Amino acid sequence: MDRVLFIASKPFFPWRGPCIRASHDLLALGQLGYAVDFLTVPIGAHQPIPGVCILKVPNIFLARSLPEGPSLRKFGFDLLLLIWGLALVWSNRYTVVHGLDDAGVVAWIVGRAGRAAVVFEKQADASRWHGVAWRRALGRMYARVENLIIGRVDAAISAGPQFAPAMSGCGGRACRIPDIPASLDPPPEAHIAECRRRMCGHVDDILVTYVGSFATFQGLDLLYDAMAQVHRADERTHLIVVGGSAREIARQERALARQKLGGLVTFLGRVTPTDLAAVLTASDILAVPRLGGAYAPMKVLDYLQSGTAIVATDCTANRDILTSDVALLTLPAAGAFAAGILTLCRDPVRRHALGRSGRDLIASAYRFDQFQDDLRRCYTYVISTRGT
Repeated sequence: MDRVLFIASKPFFPWRGPCIRASHDLLALGQLGYAVDFLTVPIGAHQPIPGVCILKVPNIFLARSLPEGPSLRKFGFDLLLLIWGLALVWSNRYTVVHGLDDAGVVAWIVGRAGRAAVVFEKQADASRWHGVAWRRALGRMYARVENLIIGRVDAAISAGPQFAPAMSGCGGRACRIPDIPASLDPPPEAHIAECRRRMCGHVDDILVTYVGSFATFQGLDLLYDAMAQVHRADERTHLIVVGGSAREIARQERALARQKLGGLVTFLGRVTPTDLAAVLTASDILAVPRLGGAYAPMKVLDYLQSGTAIVATDCTANRDILTSDVALLTLPAAGAFAAGILTLCRDPVRRHALGRSGRDLIASAYRFDQFQDDLRRCYTYVISTRGT
């Protein structure tokens, strides 16, 4: 049996896309018959995965969380992952060492030390982080190191076309394996009904739901302005917001209260993929008011899988997956977005048609068995050419 050492330096919170991606990788590899050791940071909860042994480095920094992007604490954990990874490859015989994002550099060093094939999976762009000067400099430095490593690994995996320039140095060793929805199974009807009861103030409410961070490019201010217009035209409408920390939500609630919009919005915070699937299915309309970015986030796949109609801004990021066949696309302006929501509020037949089309798209192009087969073919190639 081939053994795999899978290394990820991100806290295993189900909210984050790379963590969901890692869980899909591990589940697929376990089902394919590989014996997998998953080496990761000591933060977050990990559900048991058949065929996968979860190993965590010690929490010598007493960390409860890690920020997005570069940080000194994350760099410290990367050093621990390197030390533990080297100890593992020197005491075990691994066929493949697989690294996710910033653990890709660690995986390359560990894999070469253990004479194993190396797979580098890239989901995040290290050079895009903003903030204080040292964080930007650290991000740029890592991006340069990462690009150097990509040309030297046995295979590089990415989910979308955004990393094509970086992957060009890999030639035929570059594999595109698209993301799939976070939740692999449909939520039970009872769970959906309970979510609906919890979110609705009245039986005939029309629930408009947003999922994501509170970053400016996500377009939340546009959505709030649009929902104020929508509510004036149809008092049945109510906005549900999924995501954000307790501190971020409190800040949003204060801002909405100043604008006298607090009664229009309910914040659910971060939820598990299973709960998210139920919330999305229980909603009437799903909102993607995104203003920037080059590709669609993983949550759009969960939107489509839910079978609930989508209203989205017509921008490059959303066009990566969404078309007019599966979503109502509008100009990225509050008035246009409000008009799109109102159109679907008044036309339940169109809502249902868009929802069905979205679910059909997921069933045809974004299934777990396809994801698993893509990963199997990548590993078959890597193992068959190992040492050549």
